[in-house]
Amino acid sequence: MSILVVGSVALDSVETPFGEVEEVLGGSGTYFSTAASFFSGVKLVAVVGEDFPGEHTEFLASRDIDLTGLQSAPGETFRWSGRYGYDLNEAHTLETRLNVFESFRPELPSGYEDADFVFLANIDPELQLDVLRQVKNPQLVACDTMNFWIEGKRDALVKTLGHVDILIINEGETRQLAEDANLVRAARKILSWGPKTLVVKRGEYGVLMFTEHSIFSAPAYPLESVFDPTGAGDTFAGGFMGFLASTRNLSEKSIRQAIVFGSVMASFTVEDFSLNRMKTLEYAEIEERFRKIKLLTEFEGLG
Repeated sequence: MSILVVGSVALDSVETPFGEVEEVLGGSGTYFSTAASFFSGVKLVAVVGEDFPGEHTEFLASRDIDLTGLQSAPGETFRWSGRYGYDLNEAHTLETRLNVFESFRPELPSGYEDADFVFLANIDPELQLDVLRQVKNPQLVACDTMNFWIEGKRDALVKTLGHVDILIINEGETRQLAEDANLVRAARKILSWGPKTLVVKRGEYGVLMFTEHSIFSAPAYPLESVFDPTGAGDTFAGGFMGFLASTRNLSEKSIRQAIVFGSVMASFTVEDFSLNRMKTLEYAEIEERFRKIKLLTEFEGLG
């Protein structure tokens, strides 16, 4: 089972208290695809420039990611640079150069329109909706967004959410989107716009899931070494969607398991810069960390 993902492929320059890197592989589509590929096939739709290093394309292909939808356009690849202080939950953007990504218009290659699982990574909500017009009858649609689109294209975003099953955003974006400081009320409002499930990423504090009838909380895996949180949210989404696509089970029990697998994948990503940790990761390590997270919250009931 394959997942269709539409997002960005970028070259990132990142500085944290633990080191810095320049022009390494990044982008929402990249992190998502790499994480999801441990569970399921992935079809990536994105754009890069003529300067995109061949070694990065080779890495993505080595993960059995279908790159038919990876366009190469005249010009330079999307670039982002940022800095983190000791509060690794907050990125300080130093520079964003959209380059070829600025004129990106996703067009699905033949066969991609039959995708059962679709993830709309952090791009213009109008483009997200255009992608949904191109797919035929997906079993599950999930999407991400950010404060830039919430501020600048709120109406288009709310319209897109009417066609989405699962929204995956962070805590601040949840409050901003709903215009409510209370997270529970904010979640209820967002669910009323169409999504059946809202997944709220909370960084080192874990994840909250809201549905019409339930709330679920999962912890983040406690780490001794965190080098670079860039892409952690996209990696979470990749693990989450990858697991669901591999099981084709959309019950609440399965979605809760998917959240933990997403947290596991994010925990590995932050252990090194860019996708370096993903390059050495083995599936047995993923299963072992899944079991450890389960033990974090296991307790006996009252006698």
